[in-house]
Amino acid sequence: MTVLMKVTLACVVLWPAVARAQGADEIRLWSNAAPGSAAVTGDEVVETSDSGEIRVTQVHRPSITPYLPEPGKATGAAVLVIPGGGHRVLVMTHEGYNVAEWLRDRGIAAFVLKHRLAREPGSTYRIDVEAFADAQRAMRMIRSRAREWGVDPARVGAMGFSAGGELVAMVATRDVAGNAAASDPIERESARPDFQALIYPGRSGDIEPTPSSSPAFLAAAYDDRRDISEGLAEVYLRFKRAGVPAELHIYGSGGHGFGVRARNTRPAGAWLSRFEEWLQDRGVL
Repeated sequence: MTVLMKVTLACVVLWPAVARAQGADEIRLWSNAAPGSAAVTGDEVVETSDSGEIRVTQVHRPSITPYLPEPGKATGAAVLVIPGGGHRVLVMTHEGYNVAEWLRDRGIAAFVLKHRLAREPGSTYRIDVEAFADAQRAMRMIRSRAREWGVDPARVGAMGFSAGGELVAMVATRDVAGNAAASDPIERESARPDFQALIYPGRSGDIEPTPSSSPAFLAAAYDDRRDISEGLAEVYLRFKRAGVPAELHIYGSGGHGFGVRARNTRPAGAWLSRFEEWLQDRGVL
């Protein structure tokens, strides 16, 4: 095989990942600068590994990327997908794009969030201010354009991985009602998810459900960090005590960050099928 042929084949294999990394279908959450980012300049940094894994940093213009099912296949349900990465980076492939494609192929509209990162070097952003604002705004935007996207605004949930799970737990618990008097129609919508999926969420000790919290699907692995594997079991009990419907899956292996990978043959790799069954049981699908 000639060098030229090798280069050409590499371009063919990596093209889908590169196209997604460039965000051709991304929609910015704010048409102008996001609150708290007016004085910030610079472009996102996108890195793609040899295996096609995409990592993003330096997010100053938060966005969502829609993955919409074919009209004849659409169920009307939608999920905001928030990748993890410790608030230092966004791991966009196995905790974002792969998840969204799986949901879309089963008739569930998915929207992958790129939010501002509070813990990357030099960041002035805060988890409970700018990152939280991005998650809220994304939920509001999905509802504000529900008719356009074929979504039922009463069946919009949120799913978060690791650090992304922290943000989902926040929007599912706090007061995130819309402002009916807002001049911006997006801000009139509620940001509260109708259901939530917390997949090996970080800071599980801070997750305190209230009776008004969204029903929850919880998943982690036994061999994850103790604060997550044991912590999520305690979180389940908190949902139970609060009277909020919840379902818990702790897989025997999988570690941290199993997400959705093409070659994941461990039992933990089937968690999305359990999530779909849970949605059916809840009457969402």
